[in-house]
Amino acid sequence: MARPSPASESDAEAMVSALLTASRLLVAVSARSLAAVEDSLTLPQFRMLVVLDGRGPLSLSGLAGELGVQPSTAMRMIDRLVAAGMVARGVTAEDRRTSVISLTKDGRRIVNEATGRRRREIAGIVDVMPPGQRRHLIEALQAFTEAGGEPPVDNGPRTHATW
Repeated sequence: MARPSPASESDAEAMVSALLTASRLLVAVSARSLAAVEDSLTLPQFRMLVVLDGRGPLSLSGLAGELGVQPSTAMRMIDRLVAAGMVARGVTAEDRRTSVISLTKDGRRIVNEATGRRRREIAGIVDVMPPGQRRHLIEALQAFTEAGGEPPVDNGPRTHATW
């Protein structure tokens, strides 16, 4: 197997650094948008709401798997979100012993409002970019998200929010 050239290693490191910086910016945008809508909600809790919005009702194990956390961690998050009225526990019709977690109307409102704020702030950042660089950013980010296995976000009206 051929070793990468020093130039390609340098390009890869520059890309990683640029993406880490961009991810800091995006996390800050996400935190600001969430704080403006619901200041007591943490980013991991919001992520749970977004997963439920996108995937629909899930079992505890399914939700924990989607979030990449242990079921006990997911259960603590669910308990807090149930108490806040953002998610509800129910049972499946097939097996009444299996609980299912779903988003409430208030939880969906929070997801939609925070996502809308985040979308507007990102649009403002993009507007500052030179128009010629926007196309390159789109292509690079599409390739990056495809390589990471992330499904694309629709450009039109959304039926579900995205993280």
